[in-house]
Amino acid sequence: MSRIGKLPIDVPQGVEVTVSDKNQVKVKGKLGELTQQLDSAISVTIDNSRVSVARATDQKRHRAMHGLYRSLIANMIKGVSIGYSTEQELVGVGYRAANQGQMLELTLGFSHNVAIQLPVEIKIETKTEKGKNPTIILKSVDKALLGQVAAKIRSLRTPEPYKGKGIKFKGEILRRKAGKSASKK
Repeated sequence: MSRIGKLPIDVPQGVEVTVSDKNQVKVKGKLGELTQQLDSAISVTIDNSRVSVARATDQKRHRAMHGLYRSLIANMIKGVSIGYSTEQELVGVGYRAANQGQMLELTLGFSHNVAIQLPVEIKIETKTEKGKNPTIILKSVDKALLGQVAAKIRSLRTPEPYKGKGIKFKGEILRRKAGKSASKK
């Protein structure tokens, strides 16, 4: 039995979980609504305020999906009730971030500004305070989409190991390298 898959999921107050006959889970809460299509070998049962996930057989493929779908459903429930957010810092001289609606415009030391159109499911906020690095705050109910967009933004200018310049996650510890040292004679 999967250690993750066998754990029941507690459904908080105000969150509604439904399973359709086509094996599709729909989670609705105060922040939004998410759906997930399940494999036919995985079954979901809802009793009182608990969701349980079970698998049909002990095949390796079914065992792998058991924990996966349980985690996906748990992430959906947390997303529609609490939500997810991530913060990124722009470290470097002249690096700036600004947004207008869903359009994020970044100045990252290239010959041109980089503009990114974000999905409507993600809410964006940019902060620029004097003496601090510009910050990008992303919020969403969908954990996977949020992580994918944050990784895409970070990939535009990944932090380099010598000075640490680039886009990094707030609180991320970068492994720094020593620069050149003068030779001694």
